[in-house]
Amino acid sequence: MLRRFLPLAILFLACTPLPLNAADRATDESAIRDLVGPRQQQAWNKHDAHAYAQLFAEDGDVVNIVAWWWKGRAEIESNLTRMFANIFRDSTLTFTQVDVRFLTAEIAIAHARWTMTGAHMPPGLPEPREGLQTLTVQKRNGKWLIAAFQNTNYVPPPAAAP
Repeated sequence: MLRRFLPLAILFLACTPLPLNAADRATDESAIRDLVGPRQQQAWNKHDAHAYAQLFAEDGDVVNIVAWWWKGRAEIESNLTRMFANIFRDSTLTFTQVDVRFLTAEIAIAHARWTMTGAHMPPGLPEPREGLQTLTVQKRNGKWLIAAFQNTNYVPPPAAAP
């Protein structure tokens, strides 16, 4: 009877992902924090749309603070090139916190708190001063890249009703 189920058991074990060891997890978490925080901040503050877009997977996407949806690395770079020429030409982005939660060994969610100064928003658009990014990052060919990105302006909660 055992012989009959042995091939099935071997197939099941072969398809079961192995857990990351603590050292691998720490290395990956550090790489994600570097991607989301310092590398993103550096590319933004240099106003380098190409370097910023390279943080994303080729098929990555961005939903910015006013819900403009940019699909793919080329569109991200093109739109940021225009934005860095005017709206964000004097902007400085600073990250104050990055939290990482692994969904699998190769997919994680990062939440990043940020502040910004120097943006020149057109009338009617909110000025980005502080906010929260939600990023889905994926390890592809040994490199962590942003697969999906949602940015949100922070608005203080209303005072509690009496």
